Amino acid sequence: VQLQASGGGLVQAGGSLRLSCAASGITFGDYAIGWFRQAPGKEREVVSCIHTGPGSTSYALSVKGRFTISKDSAKRMVYLQMNSLRPEDTAVYYCAADIFPVRWPPRDSGEYDYWGQGTQVTVSS
Repeated sequence: VQLQASGGGLVQAGGSLRLSCAASGITFGDYAIGWFRQAPGKEREVVSCIHTGPGSTSYALSVKGRFTISKDSAKRMVYLQMNSLRPEDTAVYYCAADIFPVRWPPRDSGEYDYWGQGTQVTVSS
């Protein structure tokens, strides 16, 4: 199983970015993909997750209404559209797969089995 995150960059406050997570080695339908972020000196936190089967989604309160998670099952891709970005959104963003989710939504990093490399998102004020 491999996950490849991409799409990070530098953007001004109020701007938008779309992150992509490419999954290989697994079949969409049975597991959850989550986006996490980690800012310097802070713990990794869940941002959003989606079930690759029914498409159920969940968001952290800090991003609800600004971020949208989506999937393209045919391409085995998960996207995170980030709008109205704020300086506090600055972090390294990771995508991860929870192969056998035992609860919904899976919010703890320990529930995830595979991780992609991070992609840096920097929001300037």
